[in-house]
Amino acid sequence: MGLFTSTEFDSLECLFIDQIQDIYDAEQRLTKALPKMADAATDPQLKSAFQHHLTETKGQVQRLERVFEILGKDAETKTCDAMKGLISEGEEMVNAKGDDHVRDAALIAAAQRVEHYEIAAYGTVRHLATRLGHADVAQLLQETLDEEGAADKKLTEIAEGSVNPQAAHA
Repeated sequence: MGLFTSTEFDSLECLFIDQIQDIYDAEQRLTKALPKMADAATDPQLKSAFQHHLTETKGQVQRLERVFEILGKDAETKTCDAMKGLISEGEEMVNAKGDDHVRDAALIAAAQRVEHYEIAAYGTVRHLATRLGHADVAQLLQETLDEEGAADKKLTEIAEGSVNPQAAHA
């Protein structure tokens, strides 16, 4: 969603649905990007983390489809320009040349930008769901928010524990 668009929001519910559609698009885009990141990673822990998060992301897409169902809405996407940009930056890292350890550090940097975006997005929609009285939806969104936070933490552990120290010696 562009920051300065002509979209009209008549209610908080309308904004909420818009944001869910945006995240739904973002997650679908990510299911296509994560395999490329896993293939590009040379560190076994990093490769495994990307593969694990791909499985989680597919589950998050299904969870969003349950959200749409609970809300009585069709599961529709709205182009997530932010995720398009983040994935484009990630593709630069996937295609980069150079030392494998430094490239892995670059992949982690790109992946953490994605995770931070998702944490912000899910935190927002979870709050909106709560405010709108959609407790069951808020719980589903919290599950995903927890997964995104864990993925970010895992990436930090891999970066600090092995990848960045090895990259520093490149």
